[in-house]
Amino acid sequence: MVTVYINDKPYEVSENKTVLEVAQELGYYIPTLCHHPELEPIGACRICVVEVEGARTLQPACTTKVSDGMKIRTNTERVESAVKFNLSLIMANHPHECMYCEADGRCELQKLVHMYDIKPIFGVNVDMDKEIDISSPSINRELSKCIKCQRCVRVCSEIQGMNIYSMVDRGYESLPETEFGIPVYETNCISCGQCAYLCPVGAIYEAPDWKKVLNLLNKKEPGKVYVAQTAPSVRVAIGEEFGVEPGTVSTGKMVAALRRLGFDYVFDTNFAADLTIMEEGYELIHRLQNGGKFPMFTSCCPGWVNEMEKEWPELRENLSTAKSPQQMMSSVVKTYFAQKIGVKPEDIVMVSVMPCTAKKDEITRPQQLVDGIKVTDYVITTRELGKLIKLKGIPFVNLPEEQYDSPLGTSTGAGALFGVTGGVMEAALRTAYEVITGEKLPKLVFDSVRGLDGVREAEIDIKGKKLRVAIAHGMANVKRLLAEMKEGKRYYDFVEIMACYGGCIGGGGQPKNLDPDILKKRAAAIYSIDELSVLRRSHENPDIIKLYEEFLEKPNSHKAHHLLHTHYTDRSRAVRKAQKQQEKVN
Repeated sequence: MVTVYINDKPYEVSENKTVLEVAQELGYYIPTLCHHPELEPIGACRICVVEVEGARTLQPACTTKVSDGMKIRTNTERVESAVKFNLSLIMANHPHECMYCEADGRCELQKLVHMYDIKPIFGVNVDMDKEIDISSPSINRELSKCIKCQRCVRVCSEIQGMNIYSMVDRGYESLPETEFGIPVYETNCISCGQCAYLCPVGAIYEAPDWKKVLNLLNKKEPGKVYVAQTAPSVRVAIGEEFGVEPGTVSTGKMVAALRRLGFDYVFDTNFAADLTIMEEGYELIHRLQNGGKFPMFTSCCPGWVNEMEKEWPELRENLSTAKSPQQMMSSVVKTYFAQKIGVKPEDIVMVSVMPCTAKKDEITRPQQLVDGIKVTDYVITTRELGKLIKLKGIPFVNLPEEQYDSPLGTSTGAGALFGVTGGVMEAALRTAYEVITGEKLPKLVFDSVRGLDGVREAEIDIKGKKLRVAIAHGMANVKRLLAEMKEGKRYYDFVEIMACYGGCIGGGGQPKNLDPDILKKRAAAIYSIDELSVLRRSHENPDIIKLYEEFLEKPNSHKAHHLLHTHYTDRSRAVRKAQKQQEKVN
């Protein structure tokens, strides 16, 4: 411990912490822009400067370590003047078009400009004609709004290990660009959207499908049926958009809000998560009992599927062929449910609410069509749902608790676990153990697969059969694990992969939050849903049992494979290059 003085008050604090960390813990406000708790600090924006006695210049709080006897001032006229000047410089090279910006209302720069009453003293010097990159179905890049904070570069490198962006040019002309400035969708980008999640302004944002959905619901066509589905982790994060305490479960209010937006039916993607466990779990059991490609990898994360196809195509046969819960739900809605209510599949408009920008990309895959029909029509993120609710003036926090519609609204605690890293593994193990042994699990919770460590492994004893499993999340961690497996340093039977750190709770479409403990709070909420559920095993869901009896016959049946399974392709750089050359010839 060391003693520091902040604005003349003494405090005992832990050493090896930065001035910013200590100040935040003690309740002192220091503005930031380039800083984010998930990333290593770089002190690029100089918005967090403070006075440190003995230092000739102002010091960036995000990179300056505390030391014994350090005297810090956060609120002097010199500090405020520097912050205002630096903000004015940023605004001199930033478009003043907030009302047209996707980040309006949640922009960190906009908040600081209001807070410090910044005026355009330097005028505006920005190229407004810079082309917007809309090549990706998942994200848009509007670099005329970039403030050079480098968050996108750092998260793509440090946490995701993708290195899609790097800073090019110098000074105020520097920008986070792709290699040779090619469209982002032509790179090895996996559409995870972490760059959009961390962008403090509107330079990178999710493809704004909320506009299409708003237009659809405002002009509902007669004869069309509008259906929404919501992913497990959306319910533990959507409340943050309305000032609700992080980690609050807002399922009932979310369902109520979707009905008030104009949806005819609201279904729970957790139901389809249970269905995924039935298909994927039985696939694992079949491989264990009859032989097959090992290790078997989970397939519900579209960011991971993109990574595999682009950089590890030799693993195509190792992935489970089970579609993601989103796509299973949509397939069931446009077949089984369509028959139930007597409408044509093409007359159902399916909108899914996801924590994930890669889901927008997933629905464009030709392998996801069912009998030539696109099963999921639109994907909006948790942030986009928040925006729709606000635009329509729906009082979210005052809404009553409402239930999902039947028959696709019943789910188990196992289905809810899909929202957090290790959850798919735990849900699959619950079913696999009991199906293989015919006995109840002695302990339902698998503590060994829980937690936020980047790579976790465990050995599960299924009546003498040792099943080696691993969980990895955050693509940099995933790449390290795969490299070690390829080198023969590690072996597993079953591996869960999630592209985003924390799994879906940390997805690129989740509410933006600077709370360093946000993932822990969301994870705790997911586990609470499981613990409070009456049903906690996917194979005990009565509506899943009924679906098989009435429609799918049995897990991995011919009909189940037709509707609920997919295949993968080689999209490595060499293959993509060859395809592009062939297109030029044609």
